[in-house]
Amino acid sequence: MLAVVPARDGHRLLAVTESPGGFDAEDRACLELIADAVAGAVPECPPVPAELPPGGFVLAMDTGRIDTGRELLDLFGLAPEDFDGRVETLLGLTVPEDLPSLMSVVEAGHRSAGERELDFRVLRRAGPPRWLRLRGQPLPGVDGRAARLVGTVTDATTGRSDATDVARVQRLAAALAAAGTVRDVSHAVVAGLRGPLRADRIALAELEGDRLVVTVLDPPEPESWPELWRLEWRTEWPEAPVRAMPTLAAALREGRARIWPAGTAALEPALAEVGPGGLAVLPLPAGTRMAGACLIGWDDPHDFGPDERALLTASAGLAGQALMRAHAFDAEHELVGMLQRQLLPRRLPRLPGATAVARYLPATAGLELGGDWYDVIPLPDHHVALVIGDVQGHSAAAATLMGQMRTALRAYAAEGHPPDVVVSHANRLLLEMETDLFATCAYVDVDTEEGSAWCVRAGHLPPVLRHPDGTTETAQAEGGPPLGVLDGAEFPMTELRLRPGTLIALVTDGLVEVAGHDIDEGMDRLARDLSGADPAHLGLVADTLLVGARRTDDIALLLMRYDGLAVRPRRESWTVWRVPEAVRHARRFTRRTLRAWGVTDPCDSALLVVSELVTNALVHTDGQVRLDLTLVGGRLRVAVADSSPRSPVKPTRIGWEATGGRGLLLVEALSGTWGTVPVSGGKQVWSELPVDAPR
Repeated sequence: MLAVVPARDGHRLLAVTESPGGFDAEDRACLELIADAVAGAVPECPPVPAELPPGGFVLAMDTGRIDTGRELLDLFGLAPEDFDGRVETLLGLTVPEDLPSLMSVVEAGHRSAGERELDFRVLRRAGPPRWLRLRGQPLPGVDGRAARLVGTVTDATTGRSDATDVARVQRLAAALAAAGTVRDVSHAVVAGLRGPLRADRIALAELEGDRLVVTVLDPPEPESWPELWRLEWRTEWPEAPVRAMPTLAAALREGRARIWPAGTAALEPALAEVGPGGLAVLPLPAGTRMAGACLIGWDDPHDFGPDERALLTASAGLAGQALMRAHAFDAEHELVGMLQRQLLPRRLPRLPGATAVARYLPATAGLELGGDWYDVIPLPDHHVALVIGDVQGHSAAAATLMGQMRTALRAYAAEGHPPDVVVSHANRLLLEMETDLFATCAYVDVDTEEGSAWCVRAGHLPPVLRHPDGTTETAQAEGGPPLGVLDGAEFPMTELRLRPGTLIALVTDGLVEVAGHDIDEGMDRLARDLSGADPAHLGLVADTLLVGARRTDDIALLLMRYDGLAVRPRRESWTVWRVPEAVRHARRFTRRTLRAWGVTDPCDSALLVVSELVTNALVHTDGQVRLDLTLVGGRLRVAVADSSPRSPVKPTRIGWEATGGRGLLLVEALSGTWGTVPVSGGKQVWSELPVDAPR
């Protein structure tokens, strides 16, 4: 059928339709409206035609101004005096799930000039949403883009239920798009299909090789499934090859949904009992391969209409693609977590007079590596360093930098530097690395003998202390800037006093920071949770603090309970002067100290070790030499510190004519253990000997 419609300025509009019925009254009214709109140049705001057809509108797609009649406003439930002429006002009344598809029709930027038709829903003050049908023709402007949309909106509620199959697919697609893991996808499929289809049970399984691995059974109660499933399949299906189930294997091979209404061809008992009133087997395709299968069963006879069959087919395609994405996400997330764990301590050391536990949780959003880390570093003289930090960003670069900073802090601490120097060195190192990233850090040096600690903060959260009486406080520790920000920055130290039973908590911001809330609120919440915890079970305390944690960022948590030493060491030190009789003075100091401590045997061995270590330090190094004696339990520790960073080398072979080189061999023979450690400005050579000491 051909229609010729007169337009202004002597123009004619020609329209062709293949419909046998030709143009009805609504089509003719629409053609007249189009003829009116296309005549002449397109103004900034479209002029209101002399008379709009019932439900007609003219929309300026660049400005969002729309001219409508009373009939269209009635469909949206608006009075003419309440309408401001903006299309956004009408869009705000639509059901949110339908808004994206409606926006794709009315928004500017489309070059297509074809007719558009869309069914959508609008909210009403009472009752279910109303279905409306939009028909419109975009009219191009000078640049070829659609400038106006002219058309009609009519009532399309007749014959529709509250939720159509299209709406169900739309909702399922939205849920699957937000699903990140395989379990999320499984639950989205169950929620999107079981209720709307009034099914009695749904099973979803992944296809791995030639085996099916169950991801969800709904309902989860064993009594809801056939006896064979309860006895065998519930556990054996993940280990059962697909070829053991011919019907299921055929459906997966064909790649299309198979439906068995009640009373149709015989099925394997395990499948037939899933849906005695009707069974649907949905292969879940994903590109060129099959991702898995979904079984939907009904107990009462179920009639499969053509719309429902289309719904099942469309849902299977969506679920298959989502399942593959989620499987890849799970695999990559596990890889990310494994890499992150490799950069953190595998286990924490046993500490004298203290117990430490740590927890790390990667973020569940995204696949990028985090930069949070923690460390526990045993130091000489019953000191221990607690370190926690966070590198800016979530990336492989952040994780790499995190590993470098953890190694650097450990190395600087092992050299014997005080806490502020350790952090200052780490800051200088990060600046020299010329990276765009920065890091925050909290470093706490705990003296388990004295029950004291020194805290240094570099832009990080302060420690939270839980005292033995259950009271908590956030340490008022001064802080410096983050590492890698300012050259020559100062990092002041703050002293903390600890009593036996005190708990120290160090955290990263992922545990206490919540969007829209001040971080101090999170720190107060952490303090309250610590106050109500039982510090006797440190692992349970850590797990409790992580309950309900938001996983939008990775989380590091480090806890240490200070118990105090059961036996406090006895210490004495002597500065060795570089005089001819220095070694004799060192032996005399050692003999006098051991006598005061009540040590009698083996006093001669200790004196010989002192002689050799002090002699080595005086002969092979320059600068100050210090002798330290420590007695704890039945062990005497002799340590000689000097200003040379070079460790002594034990000779592998000594000739009979050699006049030296036997000192370290003597020390090794007399000591229970011996070794060397770096200290600030040099090294310390130490030896431990078992002695008889008074209890």
